Amino acid sequence: MPSKALVIDANILVRAVLGKRVREVIETYAGQVSFFVPEVAYAEAEEHLPALVVKHGGDPDKALKFLGSLRGLVELIGSEVYGDFESDARERLGERDPDDWPILASALAIGCPIWTQDTDFFGCGVPTWTTSRVTMFLRDPQK
Repeated sequence: MPSKALVIDANILVRAVLGKRVREVIETYAGQVSFFVPEVAYAEAEEHLPALVVKHGGDPDKALKFLGSLRGLVELIGSEVYGDFESDARERLGERDPDDWPILASALAIGCPIWTQDTDFFGCGVPTWTTSRVTMFLRDPQK
């Protein structure tokens, strides 16, 4: 098992399908880093992706198929992994988006940072990496 890990938020999965940069990062580091995605975050990406793709003139079926192909590069995790951290995660998020608790709870359970573009996680006591900075974490053996 790789020594580094990240919990990936739904918005990162969507970006992996819609763009190139995120997909390239995941593909480049998949053998060296464990990318964890709560099943609910994957379902959220799956739910919102078709409308976003249609809005940009794309093929929603093709996008969903591509999202499915990412399952080979990420590890889906269920509530049995992070459920015990729900109360702590909800407390840390406070008034911010309460639906984000599985992402934070996963990071707490696994003991790793979060990769997201969502500022709701900032200040929650877990390192958070945005796409523009995540390769600093991924390529540095000390982090």
